Amino acid sequence: MALQESGEMYLETIYILSQKSTGVRSVDVSEHMGYSKPSVTRAIGLLKDEGLVRKDDDGFLKLTEAGKILAKRIYERHTVLSTMLMQLGVDEATATEDACRIEHYISDTTFDAIKAHMQKYGS
Repeated sequence: MALQESGEMYLETIYILSQKSTGVRSVDVSEHMGYSKPSVTRAIGLLKDEGLVRKDDDGFLKLTEAGKILAKRIYERHTVLSTMLMQLGVDEATATEDACRIEHYISDTTFDAIKAHMQKYGS
């Protein structure tokens, strides 16, 4: 399944918020991302259709197993790339912003090579 960048951003946000709180609602995603509630509701609906997110009886968003795997992968890319850029001397704000762009387009082959390099030579 080829998820668009925006869908990946929503998954990553739900994942990050779920690490900080026991329950994540659409309004939390809206506030975190700075998007309108209707935009978030539409995006969450699309992710539900893809089988990546579900909403429980109390209205909390939960990543499905497939959603969690994808979200963890996206988040890992973000953290590894941010760290690499900062180690190269890029300031944290720029590194984080650039990593957020790169994480959606970099190939698995290139990312795996970067990750292996970081593990071998300093992360």
